Amino acid sequence: MTAATAGLRRFLTERPPRPERCELCAVAVPEDHRHLVDTEKRALVCACVPCALLMEQPGAAAGRFRTVPARYLTDPGHRLDDSAWEALQIPVGVAFLFRNAALDRLVALYPSPAGATESELEPATWTAVLGGNRLAELLEPDVEALLLRRTGGRCETHLVPIDICYELVGRMRLLWQGFDGGAEARAALDVFFAEVARRARPVDDPGGASDDSSRPSDEAVRP
Repeated sequence: MTAATAGLRRFLTERPPRPERCELCAVAVPEDHRHLVDTEKRALVCACVPCALLMEQPGAAAGRFRTVPARYLTDPGHRLDDSAWEALQIPVGVAFLFRNAALDRLVALYPSPAGATESELEPATWTAVLGGNRLAELLEPDVEALLLRRTGGRCETHLVPIDICYELVGRMRLLWQGFDGGAEARAALDVFFAEVARRARPVDDPGGASDDSSRPSDEAVRP
């Protein structure tokens, strides 16, 4: 083998993926790691456990980074009807809603072939659709979302960590086919929401308002 051939093979050989690192201290983190929300850049940040715990403390980093909680909640006594869904003006059957604290506004996003499509919610719409919803009252700005799915004539609502919503958006972008997403994307949605439902505690559960330290596996967003 010539030196030139050996050099060429270095570029052709598939390299192992680089391990993810905490974006605050640069230590390597496992695949199943915590996330922070960078409120200035409106971006998710990978974090090791010590940094995630540090950012849970009041005043840490002047409030720029907020640790994404791990709780999953559901309210069996609250259901959205068709008129409520139509008021949200979301053209697909899945969406997540959160409050942006820095901009002091409400945001709705939904998966699409281009990623997360965003629309601003009027306060009156939020109140009309989710007024009296205990999940909406518990929702932490920036780091949690209300995840909605309309299917089979009913709408399910869960309070979830916001990072899993963006994981879902990424998966749907990869799987999306045709106008409605296609069979593979729908199957992935079924698996994802089954996992969310399995993890979600009723809001009336005494431990329901506390964090669940377990994190969702990647299987939750895979078909």
